[in-house]
Parts: sequence; structure tokens; C-alpha cells
Amino acid sequence: MKTIQTYTKNLAIMAVQALMEEAELTPKPGLVDRNNSGSHHDMTIELMVKSARSLEPAFSEIAQVSWGRTPSQELREEIAAIGRQGEIDMFHATGGINTHKGAIWALGLLVSSASLNPGECSMEQITLKAGKLALFPDRNRPKQMTNGTRVIEKYGVKGALGEAQQGFPHIRNLSLPILYDARRKGIKEDLCRLNVLIALMANLDDTCILHRGGEQALSRTKKLSAAILLSGGVWTKSGWKFFQELDQFLVECNASPGGSADLLAATLFLDDLYRNNTSLFTAQTILAH
Repeated sequence: MKTIQTYTKNLAIMAVQALMEEAELTPKPGLVDRNNSGSHHDMTIELMVKSARSLEPAFSEIAQVSWGRTPSQELREEIAAIGRQGEIDMFHATGGINTHKGAIWALGLLVSSASLNPGECSMEQITLKAGKLALFPDRNRPKQMTNGTRVIEKYGVKGALGEAQQGFPHIRNLSLPILYDARRKGIKEDLCRLNVLIALMANLDDTCILHRGGEQALSRTKKLSAAILLSGGVWTKSGWKFFQELDQFLVECNASPGGSADLLAATLFLDDLYRNNTSLFTAQTILAH
């Protein structure tokens, strides 16, 4: 029992840590970071960190109920209920501001998947099992329209649900390979992670951008992000020039790549899991409480 508690607790800690590292990555276009609030006038870096910490109990409970099980309708609805309580905890911590609702969905599924087969560190297996879990419908989901569902219906994009149900292809095929490639080149870690974010923005039909800026904002975001990558990355002079233009554009049109940020956090979680899975059963708490 102690082993189970240690492993599931550390999964939750790693999920929270990933959210905090995403928030603290600076600078980021249109997003909250240590420099400013980007396009989010109601958020600060302190609020993002507080929100992330409030989610640790939910992630821990998701990991505990998932331990050693297989994807099923019953498990899907159990973790959905825990996720909804996590949203309540988040809103309580932030005074009603939606800071991490999308991240609860993505990281909740990945935490659950990682706990299904303790010790498994194959990114392919973890993402694909999370996808199998996401395919089961949440029959208890409140019957209400959200910003995400409105955007999906209006623009015909797959959104966070489709991304998860397909086993997080943008993480498996894009963000993790780009992260590891940049590291092999000896690039500074913050720039590696920032380039991952830009790659996601260049390829993802980000529903947060569509919600706040429409198709034109998404198209312009993708073009500028692709220009950064074609210039060699954020660490090149021309790439950085395009990066600054992208940041200014997103702030001016009040759009935010929140979906891309969620997938960056998920990428950091999986990367941390891959590097530290063997010590998860004995690792000490890495966050100060």
C-alpha cells in the first residue's frame, strides 16, 4: 500500500510541476509568464502557480483509482468525476478564473494512464492508453455548452477531446521529438521548451485562439510560428524577430494559445515521467508545501 501511495503521489507532483514549469517558461507569446500576463488580463504568474498547486489532490486521486486497472467505462467516469472536483478546487483557488481547465483534461488522462501500468515509461503506450480511456463517453457530464464545444461545432476542428481520443498525436509525433532534437543540439533548456510551444502553435488547431480571435487569428498564428521554425528556431536572430512579431500580434488581437500551452505541459509531464519513472516509487516530494 505504501508503494502505491508513493507512486501515485509522485505522479500528481509531477503533473503539478509540469503545469508550473509551463507557466514559468519566459517569454511566451500571448501567455502568462514571469514577464507579463500576455493576452490574459485577469491572470498573473502567481495565480497560475496557485492554480497548479490546487490540482495536486485531484491528480493524486486520479492516479490512485487508476492503479493497475485497464481502460473502461467505469474508470473513465470515475476520473471524470474527480476532474470536475478538481475544476471546483481550481476555481476556488483562482476566484472563479479558468486557468487550467484544459490541462486538467489532458494531464488527468495521462496521469491515469501512467498509473494503469506502474513503471511503464513508453510514451507510445502511455499516450495510446490515455486515448483508449478518452474514447469512453462521460455519461455524467453536465449537459451544457462550453467555449470548446462551441468552437468545435463552429469550425469543425477536433479540439482537446479529439486530440486525446487519437492518443495525443501532437505530443507523440511533434512535441517530444522536437524537444529531444533540440536537446541533442545542445540548445538551452528554456529555448528547447519554447521551440516546442512554437511547433505546437504552428500545427495545432488551437480552440483557445479560435474562441478569442477566430480563423484569421489562428491562420496568422500558424504562419508566424511556422516562420520561426523555418528560420531555424527561436534561438536564431530571424526566428526571434518572428517570435516578437507573433507575441505582439496575439496580444493585440487578445488571443491566447491555451491549447498549445496545455500540450506543452503534458509534454513536460511525459518527459519527466520518462526520465524519472524508475525512481517514482521512492522519490521524495519535490514541491514545497
